[in-house]
Amino acid sequence: MTSTLVTGVSELVTNDPEVGDGSALGLLTGAAVICEDGLIGWVGSAADAPAADERVDLGARAVIPGVVDSHSHLVFAGDRSAEFAARMAGIPYDGGGIATTVHATREASDASLRELIAARVAEMRAQGTTTVEIKGGYGLSVADESRALRLAGEFTDEVTFLGAHVVPSGVDRASYLELVCGPMLAACAPLARWVDVFCEPASAHAFDGAEARAVLLAGRAAGLELRVHGNQLALGPGVQLAVELGAASVDHCTYLSASDVAALAAGSTVATLLPGVEFATRSPYPDGRALLAAGVTLALASDCNPGTCYSSSMPLMIALAVREMGLTPAEALWAATAGGARALRRDDIGVLAVGNRADLAVIDGPSYLHLAYRPGVPITRALELG
Repeated sequence: MTSTLVTGVSELVTNDPEVGDGSALGLLTGAAVICEDGLIGWVGSAADAPAADERVDLGARAVIPGVVDSHSHLVFAGDRSAEFAARMAGIPYDGGGIATTVHATREASDASLRELIAARVAEMRAQGTTTVEIKGGYGLSVADESRALRLAGEFTDEVTFLGAHVVPSGVDRASYLELVCGPMLAACAPLARWVDVFCEPASAHAFDGAEARAVLLAGRAAGLELRVHGNQLALGPGVQLAVELGAASVDHCTYLSASDVAALAAGSTVATLLPGVEFATRSPYPDGRALLAAGVTLALASDCNPGTCYSSSMPLMIALAVREMGLTPAEALWAATAGGARALRRDDIGVLAVGNRADLAVIDGPSYLHLAYRPGVPITRALELG
């Protein structure tokens, strides 16, 4: 067993309220961490640190738990920058542009897609993300969706089957739903941990409440855990369905009724907010302050995708949540780390505690406050050890 002492930590965010200042972030100043074979072996004051085989001095920088990006779509090819420009000129988003990405992704080789995913994951790590969930959804055929999940699984354990992203152009809706719940699910379930569905009755491309329920129940019967894209384009049944079925997370939550908020507060489903989408689509930002006041558990994620948020920057999502959603810097950081872990039902990440994974991110600054204080500046990176 090889141990590494990480010292020179001006401020350590542990997300353990029993440590340090007793806040939700569990702040420690003048701290150190010992990592042993990929796990946290010790956390405390640098003055009390035990001996270790190796030593890394960070020179008075802040350290946070590795960021957990619990919603991304990294398996894609092609470019939709013209669509972004059109939205900035006033054309609303309705999900129809996904077909463009489906065509480009189907045409790309395995080697090309693998290279693109690797570059995007590296880009995420360079900004502090150490765990990422990756969805399919740009194949929309049995062969292409199973290929997408096979490639995603080379980069993460958090793989999500999203055959129910949209109904492909020219395909009968009922027949496609049968395909998703039947042969496509059978091919993809062994490659995934999660099943997801784009539940948006306001869109001709997505799935209504009854269709989404069928997809989720079929996925659960196949052994997959549940996630939901819900309430992005308008009020709809996505949030209520997610809570009713005990989904780990319902993502977007752009349009919420009072009953949606009450359901989230009473249930165990995490509300995952994706502020980069609101930024890139000119949609209203969810009221994060009201959700927290109601007792809802929040996560932040990037939704990195080619159409509605081609950004892998979780520090940007933190800054947008602070500026536009009413979260404090501490609340936004917790949502991007511990909140993301809860959205993935993981207790080994998001909190720097003994026995958890040694996923650390370093900030080129003395405090976690610099994440929101210096938006757009590349000051955060995953710490590479060993």
